[in-house]
Amino acid sequence: QVQLVESGGGLVQAGGSLRLSCAASGRTICIYTMGWYRQGPGKERELVASIASGGNTNYVDSVKGRFTISRDNANNTLYLQMNSLKAEDTAVYSCNADLRVCGFGAVWGRGTLVTVSS
Repeated sequence: QVQLVESGGGLVQAGGSLRLSCAASGRTICIYTMGWYRQGPGKERELVASIASGGNTNYVDSVKGRFTISRDNANNTLYLQMNSLKAEDTAVYSCNADLRVCGFGAVWGRGTLVTVSS
């Protein structure tokens, strides 16, 4: 199938920036939509942003204007540029890929921790 590996998390001060990456390998031809999810302490997992193969994007309201999702199809890499970070953005961020093109379900990366200090 497809394997996803995230990187780029870390500790940053409020107002700072980070860029997350998600490298996909395997049957990447099967990937349709990709997305970034996050789960903060004591919170449920939520979809932060998604991007379809054609480039259409969606964002949760709380990150609009601050985060940008992008996708390099040639290198099978998904990105999340996060600016103006807030303490409430602290979470484990996970990459997700929808493999419906090949009749498979979704796959997940292991996640990367983002900690924003106030």
